[in-house]
Amino acid sequence: MTFATLGLIEPLLRSLETLGYQTPTPVQAQAIPAVLAGRDLMAAAQTGTGKTAGFALPLLQLLAMEGPKVTANSVRALILVPTRELAEQVHEAVRQYAENLPLRTYAVYGGVSINPQMMKLRSGVDLLVATPGRLLDLFRQNALKFNQLQTLVLDEADRMLDLGFSEELANIYRALPKKRQTLLFSATFSDDIRLLAGQMLNDPLSIEVSPRNVAANTVKQWIVTVDKKRKPELFVHLMRKGKWKQVLVFAKTRNGVDALVEKLQGLGINADGIHGDKPQATRQRALDRFKLSEVQILVATDVAARGLDIEDLPLVVNFDLPIVAEDYIHRIGRTGRAGSTGEAISLVCADEVNLLSAIEMLTRQTLKRQNEPDFEPEHRVPDTDASGQVIKKPKKPKKPKTSGGGGKRNLGKWVDSGEAAPAEPSIKPVRKVPVFNTGPRKRKP
Repeated sequence: MTFATLGLIEPLLRSLETLGYQTPTPVQAQAIPAVLAGRDLMAAAQTGTGKTAGFALPLLQLLAMEGPKVTANSVRALILVPTRELAEQVHEAVRQYAENLPLRTYAVYGGVSINPQMMKLRSGVDLLVATPGRLLDLFRQNALKFNQLQTLVLDEADRMLDLGFSEELANIYRALPKKRQTLLFSATFSDDIRLLAGQMLNDPLSIEVSPRNVAANTVKQWIVTVDKKRKPELFVHLMRKGKWKQVLVFAKTRNGVDALVEKLQGLGINADGIHGDKPQATRQRALDRFKLSEVQILVATDVAARGLDIEDLPLVVNFDLPIVAEDYIHRIGRTGRAGSTGEAISLVCADEVNLLSAIEMLTRQTLKRQNEPDFEPEHRVPDTDASGQVIKKPKKPKKPKTSGGGGKRNLGKWVDSGEAAPAEPSIKPVRKVPVFNTGPRKRKP
């Protein structure tokens, strides 16, 4: 199968040839004809399998061949994404695909001045990539109209709910024309997203080119157990032992990112960090330097877990396990992309055992464990398996008291030194799913 056999027009085929695209991936082979046919679509595929091209290529073709010319402050197609970095990346891919088409594309997001974005939108944009908050700001200031909108794409919608965009999504949905095409693309689809899809899409075609919520088999995964306080020391040890050259590290909190970067820089290691508190220009500069291998270690919160395409990234390290199990799949999906292989190492302490269990149940696999000499944890991480069970080590019986001899001896409480106290249960954040007013919608004949 070739891209030509999928029905793509010649200008798009020339762009793909320039980019070195030869054969459609499975998700592209199924999604492109469906989008061209005007179907609503819900597509799930492992990260790194080409989902962006799966919706962007047919969308650009429809814009080039159908509908009126875009008017002032209007947009004909809208792609919503959860983070600024993903907005930039998706727009760059769209820009490359549309190189030979007479279409205007643009990306808008927060963290930067809104005025240049308002100026750019005055002449209208055929395809707009946006984060929900900034899109609503522009709409409320009358810098953007949706009367010409033909297609809505939600990319990584599950992450948008995790980041608290449910109210924004509901407000955007109410402002859009009822008659339109809607596409949902993601590596994972939670039950919340399936409920959202039922409210937003009209008779959608469902595509799942790989088992639901399964990590790519091009990524070798394992965990190293360690006490929480020794994680930074273990990370540095593994980095030096493995002679790591380029590593993307995920930490749970913004303070955790800053603390690890400070420690690494204090040891003379070229490290930088990105998280939501940093200005967009600072975040983009750190990411660009990492892609150019000018930064050896990039530490990030989950703002970097979705959609970021870093060519030939060899290794991802989970310094902390994610609170939401689905984010594990997205994190490790930054490596092992486009047919390449990669590695994902997770540093796991005893109080993360429930997070580990949730990940193994979601991915339907028990992650291989290994202990690093001199870093064996004092607080043992209980065994887990893909069934979601935490397998607790049985307690040793108490020694019976003995009488006579040296008189009464205070033996204290008998405790198995290899056994940790039970970890606190991991509480998954409750995600508020927007409820939409979904009346009957007219479809194109």
